[in-house]
Amino acid sequence: MHTIWLPTLADDEGPKYLVLTRALRDAIRSGELAEGTQLPTVRDLAYRLGVTPGTVSRAYQITTQEGLLAATVGRGTFVAARTPRLGPKEPLFTDRDQSLAPERLDLRSPRLPDVGQNEIFAQALMKLSAKIGREWIEYTHQSDESDLRELVSDWLKPRGLGPLTADDIMLCHGGQNGIGLILDCCLRGDRPVVLIEDLAYPGFRYAARAARAEVVGIEMDGEGVRPDTLEAACRKYGAQVLCLTPAAQNPTTARMSSARMDQIVAVARRYDLQIIEDESYSALDNSAPTLRDRAPERVWHAGSFSKTVSAALRFGYVACPTGMGPVGRLAAQHRFFALGMPVSGLVRELLATGAAQDIRDRVQVEFSTRLDVVAKRLGAFDLAWQAGFPFAWLRLPLGWRSYTFTRMAEEQGVLVRAADQYALNDGRAPNAVRLAIDGHIARQDFEAGLASLAYLLPRPPSDMAV
Repeated sequence: MHTIWLPTLADDEGPKYLVLTRALRDAIRSGELAEGTQLPTVRDLAYRLGVTPGTVSRAYQITTQEGLLAATVGRGTFVAARTPRLGPKEPLFTDRDQSLAPERLDLRSPRLPDVGQNEIFAQALMKLSAKIGREWIEYTHQSDESDLRELVSDWLKPRGLGPLTADDIMLCHGGQNGIGLILDCCLRGDRPVVLIEDLAYPGFRYAARAARAEVVGIEMDGEGVRPDTLEAACRKYGAQVLCLTPAAQNPTTARMSSARMDQIVAVARRYDLQIIEDESYSALDNSAPTLRDRAPERVWHAGSFSKTVSAALRFGYVACPTGMGPVGRLAAQHRFFALGMPVSGLVRELLATGAAQDIRDRVQVEFSTRLDVVAKRLGAFDLAWQAGFPFAWLRLPLGWRSYTFTRMAEEQGVLVRAADQYALNDGRAPNAVRLAIDGHIARQDFEAGLASLAYLLPRPPSDMAV
């Protein structure tokens, strides 16, 4: 039986091959695609969906690995089963630990723990309410934020960013907004090029594409971007901006050494490359070297409160290159941009009283405590992490592929993010997953979810090609 099945692929649900993979699973499990049904060829479905053949091929490959499809050379691809045939044959939990199984543990994105933020915010807002005046119904301007920029400058001083004053601080609505503003300041021409790590925070790609820039991935090693591949890309593409997460590379957690930073800066200077140093996640200490300290004339150090204080605040900041801040060369470009009074007022209070620092310290301690649990449960595997950062990087044992493992983990109630989601569409990703720390879930459930991963990892599907 041949089908002319044609799913609808939404634009806002992630990479197209993952959207198509989910559509295949849903259609097979619902019976819309019955067992034995022959699917369209890769090229035919790609043409009718308006996607690349590689997109369809990856979706077919994932669902074939799960046992939902079967491919036969010369005959085509057929629906093989309505439920996956992969995974361990034994039950995941024994009678002894059945009670520990969580309903669902979401380790795809970090979530901040509750360390008393609501009470602190309530007290700050009560103090703020007594100061509300006519300015709360007027347009705000950057000149109204000079004291807040001074507080942010003081907040960043211990980080060791080189020469830094309040005039170098650009305030923004979160880290992603800050990255977009930096690209708006730096990119020139009809088709500029932005360089990113070949496994990178997806927000870099989204911001670059919104700025109509071409995105090129740079090969990494254990310290991050390789200087030789970076220089080759600069020569080939004439890139204008390089985006990095050097303190704890997202997703691999790698830390860039001082020597490597010096090499990266040397290449950037030779090719007049601007550098975005994204540090939205913060370490327990300030000992990690920074790129801005080495090249304050070309490094934009971006951060926010979203990952360490409160995701709801949507408050971010950029330590601009010397002389490039909102009261310097960028004044004309951003003269209409300013924070609203409620956000700027609350953040001003949190910084001035030291409450923001107190919250961040407590959040990082909780993240580190939970990372210790991750290390205890999964430390026997190829696991990388850094204290205070809310994620770990897990390279999968031989026999697993990242999306097959992701699906099997989901079947057991644990959601993780595969390495593919950090790679460019034409890039290659290792068989690895990122495990983010969920600070909301009870520790008992957190441990139970990790125990299920520890059980799954040494038991790759027996019928999966190695």
